[in-house]
Amino acid sequence: MIEIRSAVAADAAAVARLLGQLVGYDVAVEAVGGRLRRLAATGADPVFLACDSGIAVGLVALHFAPMLHYARPALRITNLVVDHRHRRRGVGRALIVHAEREAAAAGCEIIELTSVIDNTEAHAFYRSLGFEANSLRFRKLPPG
Repeated sequence: MIEIRSAVAADAAAVARLLGQLVGYDVAVEAVGGRLRRLAATGADPVFLACDSGIAVGLVALHFAPMLHYARPALRITNLVVDHRHRRRGVGRALIVHAEREAAAAGCEIIELTSVIDNTEAHAFYRSLGFEANSLRFRKLPPG
């Protein structure tokens, strides 16, 4: 049975291991602990772990964001990852359902997420849960 709980700094190794399964997100354990503490302090950036028998098998990171163009806040799913050995077992779906409940409790108007442009498997998963593609994200590193 999957249990979903808040991630804490002591979960840094598990979070780093999971993030490492996403392309381009290899993060040192030491850095993750500090980031988890900083995110928790904002009150707008919760991180949740999906655990199976106490072992972290997935995570979802959220950001509650007031937007100029929405009457109520948006919930952005900033990270979603399921350990490759536990995929297709309902973990990702459970994490999304948890995020939806968090959004409802916070009175959010919309739930948004981004995905690597060529990850068609993830795109199919999101569509199966009712998400629809509606924009293209651009990015650039700041000068300096």
